Amino acid sequence: MARIVMKFGGTSVAGLDRIRNVAGRVKREVDAGNQVAVVVSAMAGETNKLLGWCQALSALHDAREYDAVVATGEQVTAGLLAIALQEVGVEARSWQGWQIPIQTDNAHGKARIREIDGSDLIKRMGMGHVAVVTGFQGIAPNRRITTLGRGGSDTSAVALAAALKADRCDIYTDVDGVYTTDPRIVPSARRLDRIAYEEMLELASVGAKVLQTRSVELAMNEHVRVRVLSSFQDLPVDAETGTLVVDEDEIVEKQMVAGIAYSRDDAKITVRRVPDRPGIAATIFGALAAQNVNVDMIVQNIAADSTTDMTFTVSKADLPRARMALQEVKPAINYIELLEDPNVAKISVVGVGMRSHAGVANTMFRALADKAINIEVISTSEIKVSVLIAAEYTELAVRALHTAYGLDVA
Repeated sequence: MARIVMKFGGTSVAGLDRIRNVAGRVKREVDAGNQVAVVVSAMAGETNKLLGWCQALSALHDAREYDAVVATGEQVTAGLLAIALQEVGVEARSWQGWQIPIQTDNAHGKARIREIDGSDLIKRMGMGHVAVVTGFQGIAPNRRITTLGRGGSDTSAVALAAALKADRCDIYTDVDGVYTTDPRIVPSARRLDRIAYEEMLELASVGAKVLQTRSVELAMNEHVRVRVLSSFQDLPVDAETGTLVVDEDEIVEKQMVAGIAYSRDDAKITVRRVPDRPGIAATIFGALAAQNVNVDMIVQNIAADSTTDMTFTVSKADLPRARMALQEVKPAINYIELLEDPNVAKISVVGVGMRSHAGVANTMFRALADKAINIEVISTSEIKVSVLIAAEYTELAVRALHTAYGLDVA
């Protein structure tokens, strides 16, 4: 008997027939004698609809009320799946984040999980009950509902698996594993049998939609074995199914590049002609941090007149808050102009093999140059190189890089 957390994304529960399909998968695990907890997302498109309503009323809406609205999507799915399970003879009950409780901090819209008390769920699972848990949400110290940010149901599932000391966390989505890049752009992309936590973390952080960044980080820190599976393939879960996210030492032969990721969710901001003196950067990025605006790629260009241009990227969703924060500190830093460009894309190559292979960045820059694609910003880590380009060249860049690194299926 194993203890399993099964997570189903929005496309997996996009309608009643798909919810019935999920119920059938859960029943098979129960019939096999396993203890099961299920984490669900909102139905596909539901969160976007709820978010759209909030933005239509106010671009700078109260984040606490935003959480109260968008958390309802998962609540609907959890209740419907519990009903579907009961209909096929499985004892099931839905649980909202605050009922467990999943305790978070106060960062509404981007809350981080602090603690999960899994004792009640473990007791119920020991009695043969299936717990259907709302992903994406928890409760803050002030007893307000919080949400974990887009894709937060993955984080909920991994955190719950750690709290329940589960044997594995199976994450079901609309793809049958982690691919070298988006197969919709590159049909010759191939599925990876295994991928290191670090590679998956980097890919998730730069745009790969399969797993959410914090879920991978949490899985790595808590040693939760995660398998990515398809809800639409009726296959038994075994060593040949999906993609297993593991420690690097479990991967025998490390490729130079594991995958190519892209993101169109970023916007570029340039603060022009800022005085080049100590404390300016701290003022700019301190103001953004105070508004919970996450900054990614950063580049600074110093001019001959002792001023500097500060360029960085934020998520498009954070652009109004970033603009407001920078306008508020304009008297303190005395910049001349604030430029925004939401029509950009971030392209990244990722692989633990970069540690032992030279020329990774040069291959990237040459492949893009051959396609006449201009690079606007560059950032690197030990196992990643990212560039910012005009959004219109996204697909061309991904295809070129996938070929340049030899990732196409023969």
